[in-house]
Amino acid sequence: MEQELMNTGLTAEPIKVLLVDDHEMVRIGLAAVLDTEAGIEVVGEASNGQDGIRLAQAYKPDVVLMDLVMEGMDGVETTGKLLEQCPDCKVVVLTSYLDDSKLYPVIEAGAFSYLLKTSRATEIADAIRAASRGQSVLESQVAAKMMNRFRGPRSASQKQLHEELTEREMDVLKLVAKGLSNQEIADQLFIGIKTVKFHVTNILNKLCVEDRTQAAIYAHKHQIAE
Repeated sequence: MEQELMNTGLTAEPIKVLLVDDHEMVRIGLAAVLDTEAGIEVVGEASNGQDGIRLAQAYKPDVVLMDLVMEGMDGVETTGKLLEQCPDCKVVVLTSYLDDSKLYPVIEAGAFSYLLKTSRATEIADAIRAASRGQSVLESQVAAKMMNRFRGPRSASQKQLHEELTEREMDVLKLVAKGLSNQEIADQLFIGIKTVKFHVTNILNKLCVEDRTQAAIYAHKHQIAE
């Protein structure tokens, strides 16, 4: 695709990234690393949630790298309010914390991906690129915790929920589990994007899950994705 753009004299727009973290050195380090990555541009830095929301409205970033523990408005509240104002943004959590009290609330607030600050620079850059394509990335430890949640008391009642899915809904679920966006699913199945959204809504309702990430985890747990 990049070669095609070069041949036509056009250049791909860089992925605009906003950093929201209350530690200045973390922001400086992230900005320095990301500025060396092709196709990624850091458009702003915020030291707290209020400034993060304000800058998101001003710069319309494609991806927001969000810390969770900040003075005043924490990352969970910031994520929810930011996405209300900028629904097209993808929030990628970058935190040192893995406890349930922060993990599940921020995902429910709309976070798209969840990484730990121990991640390598290339992993963070790859997660930003994936988010811009509509693909979620979960730290392996995060994915394991979420799968363990499904193995809890609710799992007995969820075991056969996927049997209620239609054949087409199963096709869509398999592609959701592979991390494909709605547009990519539409292209692969030769159906309209509105139809894909309709199927995804039905899948979430039938599986009793709240979002695509949980649906993907369900699919992997029940070997549907395979």
